Amino acid sequence: MEKLDLTREYKHYYKAKAKPEIVDIEAAKFLSIRGKGDPSGEDYADRIGALYPVAYTLKFMHKTLGQDFAVAKLEGQWWYDTEKFGYPSMDDAPKQIPRSEWEYRMLIRLPEFVEKQHILQAIETVVFKKNLALAKEIELFEMKEGKCVQMLHVGPFDTEPETLKQIMTFCEVNGFQQNGLHHEIYLSDFRKTAPEKLKTILREPVK
Repeated sequence: MEKLDLTREYKHYYKAKAKPEIVDIEAAKFLSIRGKGDPSGEDYADRIGALYPVAYTLKFMHKTLGQDFAVAKLEGQWWYDTEKFGYPSMDDAPKQIPRSEWEYRMLIRLPEFVEKQHILQAIETVVFKKNLALAKEIELFEMKEGKCVQMLHVGPFDTEPETLKQIMTFCEVNGFQQNGLHHEIYLSDFRKTAPEKLKTILREPVK
């Protein structure tokens, strides 16, 4: 039985260049959990700690059905209260807005054959077997970003404003405006990778 690897099936989705580029991103479905606060905090870790068991439960459920797949890379959408903080530039926002004020939606992409009822069943299993009540906040999330500007960021998360500045300049030169939430795809496992070697796709929907 061949295992489906989404990073190979959708190579364009999980690749980016070391300079800004325009891409067209297709609709996809994800496991999703929302939260607010510092990503180095305990609440964020707890939410990621609920998301992965559901993802792996789904994987093993489908493996028994002959539809095995590799759990995909972690992703996240990030935003903040614009009524409270206004509209700082793309590269200034990470520096001006306290990490405690950032809202997020963490995501793991799913194969097309995974349905909502499968997710509900996996959540129920995780809540019961692992006593993870937080898993009840996980849901199916469907997203179609369409036209985006993206760039590969190499290095620690706190240097992302340098890459975002390049994306912002590219958008200004080409007359693009933001048209959605800031999106990050974590190609590296930040628990096992040195900060200077981390690879993250930074993606901005535009119009």
